[in-house]
Amino acid sequence: MRRGRKRVENPETARRILAAAENHFAAQGLAGARTDEIAAAAHANKAMLYYYFGDKRRLHRAVLGNLLRQLRVLFDELAVSKASPRRRLENLLLGYMDFLGSHPNYPRLVQREAMESSPSFEWIFREFLGPFQATLQETIEAGVKAGEFRRVDARHAVFSLLGMAIFYFVAARRFPQLFDGDAIAAKPLAERKKAVLDLLMHGLLQPQTRRP
Repeated sequence: MRRGRKRVENPETARRILAAAENHFAAQGLAGARTDEIAAAAHANKAMLYYYFGDKRRLHRAVLGNLLRQLRVLFDELAVSKASPRRRLENLLLGYMDFLGSHPNYPRLVQREAMESSPSFEWIFREFLGPFQATLQETIEAGVKAGEFRRVDARHAVFSLLGMAIFYFVAARRFPQLFDGDAIAAKPLAERKKAVLDLLMHGLLQPQTRRP
């Protein structure tokens, strides 16, 4: 919401605008999306869009912020677990995959910003992706210290894990011909999560810790 608004007269209208904007920005980018089309998709008018969000650029930032705050809350909750490093890493990775499955626009939105090296990506990395990566790296380093994980370069291990997690969801949207049906449906997603954990256990864990 715009700064300085003391109350929202119709929060449902704002939510509809935000949801419609997420779809349009994911499909067309900041430059290609049109506020009149976003407003129409939200069953609102442009005046309400400007009232709640100021302009298209601020609306785009609000869309990104809404998604990234949800991811940050999820990660903060999972990271404070008292479970072993292995279980924490599993929970973080599976939680991330669940988030990607329920927020299919997220990879497209963030990748657009990364590929364009936009000012927004600097903010995204500083406020969200950087701490996210650091949490995963610290968890892997704790697992190495505890003897659960092999001695690996934790930084590169994080890149590998994130690649395993996110590419499936990118491919599901960009290359649907690679899949039989909806790759994000419950059954294929559960199979994908199982496959990722299998690779994790056989690539990162010490032999004696590879238990179910």
